[in-house]
Amino acid sequence: MAISHISSTSSSNPALNALNGFGASAATPGAAATKAKSAAKTGADASSLGNTQSAQDQSDRFLKLLVAQMSNQDPLNPMDSAQVTSQMAQISTVQGVQTLNKTVSGLDNQFTQLQTMQGAALVGHDVATDGNALRVDADTHKGAGGFEIDSPATSVSVDILGPSGATVGTVKLGPQGAGSHAFDFDVPPTAQGQALTFRVNALNSEAPLDSKPFAFNSIEAVSSANGKLAVELDDGRRVDYADVRAFY
Repeated sequence: MAISHISSTSSSNPALNALNGFGASAATPGAAATKAKSAAKTGADASSLGNTQSAQDQSDRFLKLLVAQMSNQDPLNPMDSAQVTSQMAQISTVQGVQTLNKTVSGLDNQFTQLQTMQGAALVGHDVATDGNALRVDADTHKGAGGFEIDSPATSVSVDILGPSGATVGTVKLGPQGAGSHAFDFDVPPTAQGQALTFRVNALNSEAPLDSKPFAFNSIEAVSSANGKLAVELDDGRRVDYADVRAFY
């Protein structure tokens, strides 16, 4: 009797006629309303999928869409199981990647905090950083600096410069091998109390060589910002931990 009811109504009600393939239970006004609500909900979920903020949100919406899609699929033309499996694998991958990112971010923060705690023990120690400022002891008036050359030099000299750029004195070091080197300079009374710099002149059989000057400073504090550890020096500079050449 139910089948004859559908057949007699299909000619006058196109909506029920379209549901003929779902059987008698689907061809009722209540079922039609339920499917309409389900389809509307599916569309709402699809429109909000692009606004998700986490992999968990994407997973929840995906599962809702999948259930709605399977509930409303055509029994004569069902969904491809391989496609469903592929979609589920993709959403699982997204979840896994986000979980891994959170784990790595947490480890990075813990590592930075551990570095900061260990770096506190460096306060008061000397460091070598890129720069050509001459460090002068206030009591002995002895200056110190350093440099690095990539290949052996037959002759190396260091010019000590005053604030105006004029040469205050010269340190002759003679032949030097490749690598890092340090020098001392007795600051004359006429230049004491001034901010002095230095310039390295390295030659190899009269051919100039490239050199990298570095300055000596004391660490006054250790800090971290934006996930990076830095040392604060006695000359007011703040240098990234990775840019420190050496600790003494």
